[in-house]
Amino acid sequence: MGQNSKIEWTTHTFNPWWGCTKVSEACKHCYAESWAKRVGQKVWGPSVDRRTFGDEHWKQPLRWNKLASGGDTRPRVFCASMADVFEDREELSPWRARLWELIDDTPHLDWLLLTKRPQNVGRLAGWGGDWPANVWLGTTVELQARADELLPHLSQIPAKVRFISAEPLLGPLEINDWLKSSIDWVITGGESGPKARPASPAWFRDLHMQCMQNEVAFHFKQWGDWAPGDGLNLLAARAKHKKIVADGTTMVRVGKKVAGRALDGTEWDQLPVARAN
Repeated sequence: MGQNSKIEWTTHTFNPWWGCTKVSEACKHCYAESWAKRVGQKVWGPSVDRRTFGDEHWKQPLRWNKLASGGDTRPRVFCASMADVFEDREELSPWRARLWELIDDTPHLDWLLLTKRPQNVGRLAGWGGDWPANVWLGTTVELQARADELLPHLSQIPAKVRFISAEPLLGPLEINDWLKSSIDWVITGGESGPKARPASPAWFRDLHMQCMQNEVAFHFKQWGDWAPGDGLNLLAARAKHKKIVADGTTMVRVGKKVAGRALDGTEWDQLPVARAN
């Protein structure tokens, strides 16, 4: 995981370490935990060590920054796909400090820090009330209860872009007030993997409508393993696995690649505009 990420909404990924502890419903079928186990890394849970990396690993973003210095576009770096930068463990403090220095040393990259722990950000981030222009901060809100709990914390951080990842989306979200006041970008999508839970198409459509009404950038990442049967009638007829979801749609399990990432015929790849203050 690094240069030229396969994640649709970023350019690169960078992990200052590997490992985390599950804290929400979205964590139930964590892809990062599964990947770590697949490559023999036992780094998940509160009582195990995190995997850290050497100097060569930390030089990658410096190379990306150098390549970007003469370009017209700003690469986006997702940090971290295999960890949570704001997991509050004392042994991670020096690695966090090193990350803040790296971010300061790479002004041609936009760093996307996505956390499930925004309540820790003010205490653990390295910039106080003066955040660098190249840092975007996001949090995961897969259910209304998570939005109600976490968005008040996110809204207080003076990042140039504040965003949410509603992926995997596990229920309807009503976040109009936050879109009006403090959220610049919404990423959403369904769950993939062997135990993926199907989402209701109405949840995505309603979230998209809220973004349009408030002129907030919207990115639909994927349907995941399940797709609406009405758009895949031939496959639906043959599918072994079907489920009727909350909005009455028959969802069929066809796999992430077949399901695709078009919502009502369009791939939504909008990007936010950094706030002026």
